[in-house]
Amino acid sequence: MAALPKYDVFQAIADPTRREVLKLLAEKERPISEITTHFSMSRTAITKHLHILSEAELVRGQKVGREKRYRLQPESFTELKQWLAYFDQFWDNKLSILKHLVEGQKNT
Repeated sequence: MAALPKYDVFQAIADPTRREVLKLLAEKERPISEITTHFSMSRTAITKHLHILSEAELVRGQKVGREKRYRLQPESFTELKQWLAYFDQFWDNKLSILKHLVEGQKNT
């Protein structure tokens, strides 16, 4: 039986810095030294953020030579996607009402 992640997806993406790290990794795999250059905080702080993202299984770090490279684990976003999809129905409903109101004003 696999161990549960220490952090869940929602805890991991709650922090704006971690969301920015995810955006960077969505573009391509990056070493920690490159990730760090995008932020005005210490390498240690970025390492802690990467640890949380790794624990939530959103990113994976792999040692390549003397550096650790991180990449996005897109399959781990399924839980988030499913949760947000549930709320799409509310947006669709609001947009339908707005469309009806706008079209009603055009006809008057």
